[in-house]
Amino acid sequence: SEEYKRDAIELVRSSGRTVTEVARELGVSSESLRGWVKKARAAQDTGSGPGSVRAGRAADDRDEELKRLRKLTAEQAKTIEILKKATAFFVKESDR
Repeated sequence: SEEYKRDAIELVRSSGRTVTEVARELGVSSESLRGWVKKARAAQDTGSGPGSVRAGRAADDRDEELKRLRKLTAEQAKTIEILKKATAFFVKESDR
């Protein structure tokens, strides 16, 4: 959906991570996400289009959405770290 694309684009812009990293986290192809970001930048430069940053939304809504996405990203990063540690533990245990 367009909202999903806008959220993904905003995540790339706000997280400081590469398009490839964000695409992998979201489960979309990096080329698709790269295209969405490029299209959004072009729309932002012209000041129009559905790909422009939060077109038609109030600034407060953008801020809340950005906070939500940052919180979600932090939670997912913690989950990934826990899973990495669990994987390492079980690999170590299976070698015994």
